Amino acid sequence: MSKELHIHWYPGHIAKAERQLKEKLNLVDVVIEVRDARIPLSSSYTNIKKLLGEKPRLLLLNKADLVDKEELKTWVKYLKETTKCPVIVTDAKGSKDLALVVKNAVDLAEPKIQALMSKGLLRRPARAMVVGMPNVGKSSVINKLTKSSKTKIGAKAGVTRQQQWVRINPKLDLLDTPGIIPTKQDNQLQAAKLAFVSSVSENAYSPEPVAQALLDILSESKYMAQVADFYKIDKLTLETIAKSRNWILKADSLDTERTAKYILKDFRDGRIGKFILDEIPVNEEAN
Repeated sequence: MSKELHIHWYPGHIAKAERQLKEKLNLVDVVIEVRDARIPLSSSYTNIKKLLGEKPRLLLLNKADLVDKEELKTWVKYLKETTKCPVIVTDAKGSKDLALVVKNAVDLAEPKIQALMSKGLLRRPARAMVVGMPNVGKSSVINKLTKSSKTKIGAKAGVTRQQQWVRINPKLDLLDTPGIIPTKQDNQLQAAKLAFVSSVSENAYSPEPVAQALLDILSESKYMAQVADFYKIDKLTLETIAKSRNWILKADSLDTERTAKYILKDFRDGRIGKFILDEIPVNEEAN
């Protein structure tokens, strides 16, 4: 490839996002962290534990409709064991998981509520917020949780006035704006995986090396035959796919940029197949 894989972020943006997230974290009792089920490790922030401190956390593996269900079960078991957090599988289409999300959030916040009551304060609803990297589905989770309850409760005593809260039920209040975890990654492979799922702005990378990185991962995976069959080719490269689609520019050069964009869209829409691109680490603790 003429273009090397290089995805960059700007430190100033990362620092600002961290600062804004920490301000919101001070307002809540429990955090609902949303990850993309296609990259359950790569869509987690490296320093998530340090960022959250002692704040209890509920993990949601979102976009589960785009991955292999049996493989996802293995990931749920692994994440429960290594993070010691409850893990719930969810997607944008169904709402059957909502009651489970609410119950877990309330249960996780109960020790904080009990501590406040032991100081003579009256019981109040648990306060939760949804956090995650860009485009993992935070807003869709918030929308699902708040759909049945339009009760805005606005500012509270001791809570920043700009923040808006929605009462989900008598036991749970939800901050209606998500906390954006900055996509800070030192590892270019992890960065590429975030680009695959649109968790990185398209301004931060060129499509060709990113699409080829996706093809390289799929070539070395159990999904190789499935992807090759989808594109009706033997070798997974931008050039072979461009040739098979007859995407040719002037002077008989291949239109690899167009090809790259189509490959990324095919993956994001689930047309190629239902894949999990991360691998469960051996003897390594999850974030």
